[in-house]
Amino acid sequence: MSFEKKADLIVGLQWGDEGKGKIVDLLASKYDYVVRYQGGHNAGHTIVLDGKKIALHLIPSGVLNPKAINIIGNGVVVSPFHLIEEMKQFENLEGRLFISDRAHMILPYHAEIDMAKEKMRGSNAIGTTGRGIGPCYTDKVARNGFMIMELLDENTLFKKLEAYFADNKKLFEAYGVEIPSMSELMNEIRRYKEVLAPYISNTTQIVWKALREGKNILLEGAQGTLLDIDHGTYPYVTSSNTIAAGSCSGVGLSPKDIGKVIGIAKAYSTRVGNGVFPTELEDATGEKLRVSGAEFGTTTGRARRCGWFDAVAVRYACRLNGVDAVSLMKLDVLDGFEKIKICIAYKKDGQMLDYVPSSMDGITPVYEEMDGWESLKGAKTFADLPANAQKYVLRLEELIDTKIEMVSISPERNDTIFR
Repeated sequence: MSFEKKADLIVGLQWGDEGKGKIVDLLASKYDYVVRYQGGHNAGHTIVLDGKKIALHLIPSGVLNPKAINIIGNGVVVSPFHLIEEMKQFENLEGRLFISDRAHMILPYHAEIDMAKEKMRGSNAIGTTGRGIGPCYTDKVARNGFMIMELLDENTLFKKLEAYFADNKKLFEAYGVEIPSMSELMNEIRRYKEVLAPYISNTTQIVWKALREGKNILLEGAQGTLLDIDHGTYPYVTSSNTIAAGSCSGVGLSPKDIGKVIGIAKAYSTRVGNGVFPTELEDATGEKLRVSGAEFGTTTGRARRCGWFDAVAVRYACRLNGVDAVSLMKLDVLDGFEKIKICIAYKKDGQMLDYVPSSMDGITPVYEEMDGWESLKGAKTFADLPANAQKYVLRLEELIDTKIEMVSISPERNDTIFR
């Protein structure tokens, strides 16, 4: 069985931070529901509206559309504390925000374990944000986790937490993490329940009902394809499936329920944390990209690593996600570059590769160079862009074998060119 109405999907095609928030915000007026399907508050969407920056970490980007209903799906790991803090930015969220009763909770000790594990890894650190995402997903897979619905049954949750800490006492000791006081933890949990209880729902049923009624639904993920736990640059990845297929399990949909897939990519590449990054520029050019693009993490403030556009990786991501159209972000950051490079292939062990291998260790990028342009400012249509900027977009489109449908030329919502 499949509903006639399909849910559209937005997915990042690089290592995250591609600008998904702006596109979701831009498109949200066309959708009745915006649904987040994986990740936690380790990711962030920055939206600029009337010159004001709004940072979202858990609440779907559709929250800025007063008519849209926003859903946090079961595939998301939710820090109740951080969600409550984020909710304070908005008024009258009841009836507009729903949290899956099956989403797993990040509790304070998860972040402590996260930071302790990262410290123990030393030089092999993954570069995690230390927000407790990995340990929460670990508990979920190990069947030791706690779902949001359990906030509603305080006595049962208390007993389960007591058993959890008893079972994991040696693990806490090994990491040098103190088991929390049960009375303090339960007081904190009661505060979570008091605020969040009205929002806890069976969100899968809500989405199914919306599809039956012919509502327009947009699914959004966090991070990007190259951080996917199965298909990314393992082990330097996140703890969930960031690709289009992950949206099905993270919401409760079948593959037949997915409609248009919109991929988001920057006009260059960035990465936060450790791990392979073939086109990284550790020089003045990389620093220029970082400063011009304000490449500092929404969640952590960490400086992002910057490099040229990797067409091999983005083509891989387009195929993996079944992308129908690409939104190219931050083209304006390349303003003023005399020459711009594109990675069109890899060289490894003396061989040329036109695909992403399972291990990217030892890869050298093969570049094609194009002429730059002065400024995109004031452009309203694709034809208004400088000739060299048009050539760059068309060349990327050819290399990734996917239509570039939107081009963003500033952080502002309205500075987006549709082709």
